[in-house]
Amino acid sequence: MVKQTDVIIVGGGVIGSSIAYNLLNDGYEGEITIFEKDRTYEFASTPRSAGGIRHLFTTAINVQVSRFSIQKYLTFPEDMAIGSEKAEIDFKPRGYLFLSKNIEELKEQHTMQVANGANSELVTKHELLEIIPELNIDDLDGGLYCADDGYLDPYSVMQGYVRKTKQLGGEYVYDEVETILQEAGKATGVKLKNGEVYQAPIVINSAGPWAPYLSEQSGFPIPVIPLKRQVIQFDTAEPLERELPLTVDPTGVYFRHEGSSVISGFSEKVKPGIDFKWSRDFFMEQLWPVLGTRVKNFEHAKIVGGWAGMYSHNTKDQNAIVGEHPELSGYYMAVGFSGHGMQQAPAVGKGLSELIRKGRYETLDLSPFCFERFSTNQLITEGAVV
Repeated sequence: MVKQTDVIIVGGGVIGSSIAYNLLNDGYEGEITIFEKDRTYEFASTPRSAGGIRHLFTTAINVQVSRFSIQKYLTFPEDMAIGSEKAEIDFKPRGYLFLSKNIEELKEQHTMQVANGANSELVTKHELLEIIPELNIDDLDGGLYCADDGYLDPYSVMQGYVRKTKQLGGEYVYDEVETILQEAGKATGVKLKNGEVYQAPIVINSAGPWAPYLSEQSGFPIPVIPLKRQVIQFDTAEPLERELPLTVDPTGVYFRHEGSSVISGFSEKVKPGIDFKWSRDFFMEQLWPVLGTRVKNFEHAKIVGGWAGMYSHNTKDQNAIVGEHPELSGYYMAVGFSGHGMQQAPAVGKGLSELIRKGRYETLDLSPFCFERFSTNQLITEGAVV
């Protein structure tokens, strides 16, 4: 049986749902069908992320995207309300802090961030103690700090988008897409694993870690791989004096508060592939030696739990791929976010809504994220991937 729709979105997580919401909220009158194979979102990337929101990137486009998205998250509870029920996302603006052993290396980043509207501050070695009094600063030279940044509940963000999209008329189908259908250089729909066919002139791949498999299966390989990222939650014997910003050590180990506990992670080197196992050994061997040295309260830690999620990692420049594929008309991508999908979802949803409805970006120019940059060697390498 062949079914007809106007827009197909593969992947109903935060990116796909933001695209659907923005299209409908911006007045798109066609039928939008969102395919999500994981009805409970148990293995979706969004709810398994650390929930960080920041302006502190090394590329101008990412700072601009974050500036737009953070403003949207500030009004998210009201914007996504269903009747009188607000879409609370527990945003905690406790800041973001990158620690450094060479503050001179951060000055260029700081200048660029401020030029793009970020409230970025260069922090001296001893000023770090005003932010985290328990910090060991012996080997540090300072850092970058942004008080407007912080962290939120990713699952609530995703569900806020899903509920609002459904209210606006978007249809979620909880089945797995097998391949994108095409004819004469144009996308024509999708075929599901169960054999059903849905026809539409627009197909959007926002399948997260599964996006490269779908694209390659359809004949359009993309430079994206799934990488496991573990998050460990632990308690300390002695609580910290102040609530933590999301703090990134020079080693790449990050930590922040999660209630009265602390969560921590690190971009460990792993083989590509879908893997949701987490390990206490990861904490003992890679995280705790750094954490215990950096903050004295972390010397005595008790693991509460942990989880693993998946990055859809762009192997070329660690930045998103957004826009229409140059070799298949009607095939759009929002993939390869390399861990930044949740915080970039509002801007990407708005941008693709404009691109699909009007054929151009208006609110924010996302063209640097286009697929063509790989063939023209106009990469926008992001240096601050956590």
